Amino acid sequence: MVVQLLEQLAVSFVACAAFSLIFGVQKHRLVQCGLVGGAGWLAYTVCSALEMRTIPATLLAVCVVTIISQMMAKHYRTPIIVFSAAGIIPLVPGKIAYDAMRHIVQEEYVIAVELAVQAFMISGSIAIGLVFSEVIYIIFRRSPRSS
Repeated sequence: MVVQLLEQLAVSFVACAAFSLIFGVQKHRLVQCGLVGGAGWLAYTVCSALEMRTIPATLLAVCVVTIISQMMAKHYRTPIIVFSAAGIIPLVPGKIAYDAMRHIVQEEYVIAVELAVQAFMISGSIAIGLVFSEVIYIIFRRSPRSS
């Protein structure tokens, strides 16, 4: 189990770093982008191992991605989108959307609709997670510090 988790972590790291490279992120930020993506995938995998359903697991993983992205953006003085866009890549439901389209082509509409709704719900949880985490971060950043 641990070896499989480490393999998935390594693959998600490389995928996020490669995505960042393709989309023109500065080369000295590729490692950080990979770390954000790896952390998000690790959170998702742990939630899945704890038998959490896909949508809440994705929402929690996106919150992890956003929080880490905000910390890195502040530390490295880089726009947050550099880290958060790379970090959500492993969580995007591309295979589910592909399968939905494949079933449409095969005229299996009931299965296609189920898969399309699932892809839409996961995509929505990604969007909600990004916004929710940003709002929470702003609230905590602006709140008065207790002594």
